[in-house]
Amino acid sequence: MIVRFLGTAAGGGIPQWNCGCPGCATAREAGVDRTQDCLAVSGDGSAWYLVNASPDLRAQVLAAPELAPPPGTRDTPVRGVLLSTAELDHVLGLPLLREASELAVYGSGTVLAALAPVRSVLAAYADVHWHRLDAGEAVGLAGGLWVRRWTIGSKRPRYARAGSGVSSGDEWVSALDIVDSRGARLLYATCFAEWTPALAGLVDAADCAVLDGTFHTAAEFERVTGHLPVEHSLAAVRGRRTRIFYSHLNNTNPLAAAGRLGVNVEIAADRLTLRL
Repeated sequence: MIVRFLGTAAGGGIPQWNCGCPGCATAREAGVDRTQDCLAVSGDGSAWYLVNASPDLRAQVLAAPELAPPPGTRDTPVRGVLLSTAELDHVLGLPLLREASELAVYGSGTVLAALAPVRSVLAAYADVHWHRLDAGEAVGLAGGLWVRRWTIGSKRPRYARAGSGVSSGDEWVSALDIVDSRGARLLYATCFAEWTPALAGLVDAADCAVLDGTFHTAAEFERVTGHLPVEHSLAAVRGRRTRIFYSHLNNTNPLAAAGRLGVNVEIAADRLTLRL
């Protein structure tokens, strides 16, 4: 399996366009740019799937040679999108894929229902197939990949708060368990609020896990959010067999300027490519 980190920042990226906090100021001075959270995965190097579709998707795809169309064609190796949430930083890139002749999008029933307006817009441009992923169901993908979805949170996007008229389901946040034909296993799990035995089991079963690195400590945010700070999950993952990458980094998180946090724990970087 090939895994390419297209973007590794939380919503707004680093630096954010309207923010002068120490993290954003340092990033500007150093010329560092983290785009918003998104992965590309492939089981054969030919058929690729995006894990989420960030608002920075066009620039991210252009920076990834693996995702370029074959010369002389109007085609793409991107076969579909696997959605872990319905948050804006994970779905605003979907309309940017409207030029695709055909596309498959996978997500929980709750997420797909919340995206009804986006689905209606895209229907006028492209042949998009929307696939509901039920918890624990193994679904085959092109290139020898399989994906299972597990619900790990119920945090609604702001636009879908109770009373908004948006889906009332509770499968808002998912972990995506992706396996290739050789048995290599990737777990993508960001935006979780607590470390549970079920999540620990998924991490232990994976060769590589991409985890929620939004905040380093609880002091970075004033209200309760759906993100467990790294300081609370790090002790649980450090020293495990599984290779750990923290991604979805907020501009307030000082770890955005860090590298390795332990023998098996690293901070993900834009354009990093792994072979599992």
